[in-house]
This record gives sequence, C-alpha cells and structure tokens, in this order.
Amino acid sequence: MYSIGMLSTRTNVKVPTIRYYEQVGLLEEAGRTEGNQRRYGPAELERLTFIKHARDLGFPIGAISALISLQNHPDRSCAEANAIAHQQLADVREKIAGLKRLEQELSRIATGCTSDGQAGECYVLASLSDHSRCEHGH
Repeated sequence: MYSIGMLSTRTNVKVPTIRYYEQVGLLEEAGRTEGNQRRYGPAELERLTFIKHARDLGFPIGAISALISLQNHPDRSCAEANAIAHQQLADVREKIAGLKRLEQELSRIATGCTSDGQAGECYVLASLSDHSRCEHGH
C-alpha cells in the first residue's frame, strides 16, 4: 500500500493533483487508515501512471475520463479510443501551426529592430503597440 506522498513520488504527480483526480473521478477515492490517511494499491498506481502519461501527451480531463471508461470495459471496441487519439493529434497539430505563426511574427519583429536607435523609435515597441503592423495572425 502507498501513502499519497509515496504515490506522488512514484508517479511524479503532485499531491494536490492526486486529490483533484479523485475529486473529478479519474481516480477512485482512496481507502483510509484508522488515522484517516489515504492508502493506495497497485491498481491506483497503475491508473495514476496512465493519467500522468495521458496528461503529458496533452489529453484533456474529459478525454482521459472517456479512455478510462473504455479501459474499464475491455470488451468494447477501441474505435472510440482511436477517435480520441486522432482528435488529440489534430489539436496538437493546430497548436503547432499556431506556434509556427507566432514564431514567424516574433522573428519578424525581433529582426526588424536595429538596436541602435532610442526607445521612442524602437521597432519592437512600435510593433507591440500596434497590432495592425503584424503580418501573420497569431
């Protein structure tokens, strides 16, 4: 059995986050000792490891909940899990595209400054003050 601190150390998930996962139903509420301390078993360690990995990959809580539901029903089709993974992939690709646009705009602003003028004539400050100077949506 693991205390919440031991579970936190083993999974690298902070204690308040473990409590939150219990609160939102991703983790079953832990059993308690007579001293009211939470105790977790191997199944909770495995579940928290699953949740941590999914969060590291950017899956939102709702998607993780759906994946856990599928995991709890191994006889169901994995098509839903595949659809959830594809949606996450599409979301990540959209974020990457947005970051690339952001990178292009920041590069344009940073390289547009000669650094030899005064702040009152600074290209960076002027660009940040007037969104219409941007060449790319971000």
